Amino acid sequence: MNLQELKQEAYKLSVSDRLALIEALVQSLMNELETRLPVAKGTLTGLRGLLKTDAPPPSDEEVQVILEERVEEKCQ
Repeated sequence: MNLQELKQEAYKLSVSDRLALIEALVQSLMNELETRLPVAKGTLTGLRGLLKTDAPPPSDEEVQVILEERVEEKCQ
């Protein structure tokens, strides 16, 4: 699969799955770069801040709806 195909597939994922994918990519970059390059302290951990929003965390009810939507997506 080439990069363009991967991007197209990523857009088909739910928002929560895309966020999980971003987190996994950042973690893999951190692991790889930590062993290769001397990087200024805090640079890579600052990337985690990209996932942070100003919005409050979802309520228990909103989380339940999100989980139900994910189950429905996976069962289709």
